[in-house]
Amino acid sequence: MRTTTAPGTVAELMARQWGDHRPGLMYEDTERRVLTRHRTAQEAAARAALLVDLMPPGAEPHLGVLLDNTPEFPFWLGAAALAGAAVAGINPTRRGPELARDILHTDCRLLVTEPAHLPLLRGLDLPGVRVLVTGTEEYAALLAPYAGAEPGAATLGRPGPASRMLLYFTSGSTGAPKAAVCTQGRLAAAGSALARRFSVTPDDVHYVCMPLFHGNAVIADWLPALAGGAPVALRRRFSASAFLDDVRAYGATYFTYVGRAVQYLLATPPRPDDRDHTLRLGFGTEAGAVDAARFAERFGVRLVEGYGATEGGASVQSTPDTPPGALGRAGAGDDLAVIDPATGLECPPARLDAEGRLRNGDEAIGELVNRGRSLFEGYWRNPEAEADRTRDGWYWTGDLFFRDPEGFLYFAGRTDDRLRVDSENLAAAMIENILARWPEAAAVAVYAVPDEASGDQVMAALALREGAVFDPRAFAEFLAAQPDLGTKMSPRYVRVVPAMPVTATNKVHRTALRRAGFLPAATGAAAPGPDPVWHRAPEGDYRPLTEADLAALLARYRAHGRSHLLPR
Repeated sequence: MRTTTAPGTVAELMARQWGDHRPGLMYEDTERRVLTRHRTAQEAAARAALLVDLMPPGAEPHLGVLLDNTPEFPFWLGAAALAGAAVAGINPTRRGPELARDILHTDCRLLVTEPAHLPLLRGLDLPGVRVLVTGTEEYAALLAPYAGAEPGAATLGRPGPASRMLLYFTSGSTGAPKAAVCTQGRLAAAGSALARRFSVTPDDVHYVCMPLFHGNAVIADWLPALAGGAPVALRRRFSASAFLDDVRAYGATYFTYVGRAVQYLLATPPRPDDRDHTLRLGFGTEAGAVDAARFAERFGVRLVEGYGATEGGASVQSTPDTPPGALGRAGAGDDLAVIDPATGLECPPARLDAEGRLRNGDEAIGELVNRGRSLFEGYWRNPEAEADRTRDGWYWTGDLFFRDPEGFLYFAGRTDDRLRVDSENLAAAMIENILARWPEAAAVAVYAVPDEASGDQVMAALALREGAVFDPRAFAEFLAAQPDLGTKMSPRYVRVVPAMPVTATNKVHRTALRRAGFLPAATGAAAPGPDPVWHRAPEGDYRPLTEADLAALLARYRAHGRSHLLPR
């Protein structure tokens, strides 16, 4: 029996598991283990009761969770829902004062972590924060008195649709991360909607390989499984090489992805049994049309691209008639428009050729704005960021899109990924989509480096397929053959990296790439020394950037008074 009716709260979804002895949670410890739905509710209820007793009177009901994808993470998500508290997902790649800032900014009075992450907390000043370390005797002793707790028996205030449940940090490229507020009502509705959309049943298994401290894994993977009665299978950290083995072992049918995870899966060596699995669907963002087609061809799995940020300010829904490369049309109740931020006017429709390639990106690409009602619930203690998001009474997504004449919307990158070359505005994602067609590319990132005189120049980072060697002439011939590569879009600089640097959520670490620019640097995780950088003059050939070239470049920057724009 499917249970996909929409309850008012996540607490109700958790309580539904009580007494249900079908599989609920799968994970690998020293061996693969399976817990029932009843057991997961039982564990959540015990932690909810402990949470109620440990939370200081008058404190904001917030707890930080600094964990990998271990069973304790969904246990504490469930505990927070049942108790009427909120979880702040803490990113374990943050360090020192930045890590402390995330914990203190969200007013966490409890921090749940594990022994592997204790070194991150060493030396941090966290006044008023009690740290619980899972997997220790002390932790087990704390929990023991609450083993008999039941859902709803202990709360910090009756959980309702307006109760805060998540404070999830959005990953901006500049400034401190903002903690988006997510209420139980919005989360329960989102999980139930996705369960209906993808026909989730107890026969499905949701594979959670993206980090649970990020909204994607919770909102698009854990919650629809909870709403549809499906078990979840946890991978402590994403592993491209272990992906198919996990899928087969757990019988996984669904997974979510973010950023470059799909590219890393495609970069694994092909195997004769690549289609021998139970997976039916992947749902996520930023795979790109080229890689989605490659994924479907190799693994026989359809990837569904979605759009809906953790903030909930706008959503784009795919329909059966959505053309390749498009995300869909505005979700129900949204009034989405593509706006030129400089003028405040709507951008003209895109002109697409017979192969769906954009011909007027300079005028058609703008910021996606929701002029209708918005589900945005604000940022925790950040009124300036809230005001920027909701200026002029509209919700500004911070993402670049274009719209075709039929109203279908296409993702074109982030607003901070816009380049301005010779007075022409370009979107990095559009250039990336073109470069991704090059057969030798395993992963591509495009970003701006300052031009020596004015504006920007296009730079690309390329991670090559196994065994491939960068051939500058072949690459230049490939670029010349692309009909939708505008005259300003061809990369002036190319950095060949051993592995694309990524954040903890598998998004390209553009800050690291921009910081290096075209200067000698090692940006890939496996790089023992500087990555090779190639450059070319207009209409010329790519050639290695030598010390003499670099000295001449730096002299031109100084001559134009722009040397301060280069990384130090």
